[in-house]
Amino acid sequence: MHQAQSSPYKIKALFILLLSMLFFSLAGLCNANEKAEQFDEGTTLLLQKNFQEKKKGIEKIATSGDKRAEAILLALLDGKLFRIKKDNTLVYARVASPKIEITAALSGKPLGSIKKRKLKKISINNTLRSTIKDALAKIDLTNPDPQVRKDAVNKLTTNLTMESSTLLAKQLQSEQDNDVREALTTAMAITALRSGDNEARMLALNDLKGNLNPAVHNELTRLIAEEEDITIRSKAESVLSSIDSKISFYGLVETLFFGLSLGSVLVLAAIGLAITFGVIGVINMAHGELIMLGAYTTYVIQQMLPGSIGIALFLSIPAAFIISGLTGIVIERTVIRFLYGRPLETLLATFGISLILQQAVRSIFSPLNRSVASPAWMSGSFQINPILSLTTNRTVIFIFSLLVFAGLYLVLKKSSIGLQVRAVSQNRKMARAMGIQAARVDALTFGLGSGIAGIAGVALSQLTNVGPNLGQAYIIDSFMVVVFGGVGNLWGTLISGLTLGVANKFLEPWAGAMLAKILILIFIILFIQKRPQGLFPQKGRAAG
Repeated sequence: MHQAQSSPYKIKALFILLLSMLFFSLAGLCNANEKAEQFDEGTTLLLQKNFQEKKKGIEKIATSGDKRAEAILLALLDGKLFRIKKDNTLVYARVASPKIEITAALSGKPLGSIKKRKLKKISINNTLRSTIKDALAKIDLTNPDPQVRKDAVNKLTTNLTMESSTLLAKQLQSEQDNDVREALTTAMAITALRSGDNEARMLALNDLKGNLNPAVHNELTRLIAEEEDITIRSKAESVLSSIDSKISFYGLVETLFFGLSLGSVLVLAAIGLAITFGVIGVINMAHGELIMLGAYTTYVIQQMLPGSIGIALFLSIPAAFIISGLTGIVIERTVIRFLYGRPLETLLATFGISLILQQAVRSIFSPLNRSVASPAWMSGSFQINPILSLTTNRTVIFIFSLLVFAGLYLVLKKSSIGLQVRAVSQNRKMARAMGIQAARVDALTFGLGSGIAGIAGVALSQLTNVGPNLGQAYIIDSFMVVVFGGVGNLWGTLISGLTLGVANKFLEPWAGAMLAKILILIFIILFIQKRPQGLFPQKGRAAG
């Protein structure tokens, strides 16, 4: 009896559920149809000659929610959106020859080739370009990637309108990511500054204190110039002053980073010279060309592995060390060994060798500079804040130079060959009496220093073009680093290289690049007059 009574209720509930599902399905279908109609209306308006009509079309496309909207707007912004004159079909194309390949913009279907004269570009002006950029930013606000949403908020913040402010306020209510919420809060504070409510503006100014967003700085500058209320203007000046202080601080941090980056390059270039100059007393003017050989080794390996730039770079490190190291051993065995104790003659001989190596490279690779590509993981930068960003390639090279220094330090302090090198550098006669083959140690030392120069060439290939004169730009700086730090002292080379790099970058803004180098050279000359043995002079028998 109970089951008989409950059955009608179950049937009614099921019927209501089915009706609800049907209702929501129809509503969703109607919504989808409305979006499709809005998108179609927008693409039709793009075909109009009037820019105001095109603007309406761009706005309809952006708010349609259609998945094709972003591609259409990007093509329009990049000048790749055309219409076929015959039937006004929108197509993607890049005009580069009389006959070009086209693709239907709405369906994505390839349409084959067509003659250039049969196409008409969808033209836009600067106002429409700004409208498109805003529209793309609005589309990106719904992107699942928080970084894309944050970038979209920042784009809209630079050119806030009533419409975009309303959109960002709505986005703030549903946004979950803290970084994006912070960017949205900044936009809302700028909107409040433009209102007539002084209380809201004071609250906004408190929120913007120390904010490094460029849009905030521009807005505060405008507010100070136009504001009549002395309280608001005074508060804005205080906030702007705090922001300018932070900008100056991060500017110094950026200069310090670039100085350390330059210093790390100098350390890499000079550390090999410090070994040969400190241990066997040879003034090697061909050291720059050994750096050049390492850079060309990187170029050759990259040409052999064009599809694997990262692997090619890693393989270049040992390859450059071997090639430059073997070249150094050959130079030592055939020329340098006969000139020990005659520094002026070694200088002239190695200068001649440098000319020979330069000409050999010109004959093999031509005098033209060669470009060495960087792997993707060395491209771009680390964005610390809106003001400070550290380039990835220079950060990697700084870390790499420290690793090379640490590796070389361990070799000289912990290995048997390092012990022999230190013995020969401190007392050659006593080392020979103890059974150490000084001639073999000299060759290996020269080879080790040359190999390190080759590794420096690998690093430099990621910062500049590779050419026959690459090494000449660093040979003088390398000698300056070695002499300033203390001949034969690795720690002195590290400290002096970083110090000279930082000093150079801090002098450049007000003295210029060339005058900064001259001032540093004068400083080193005066320093050597007072302290001939450098920052870290050798002690004991090595000092002699």
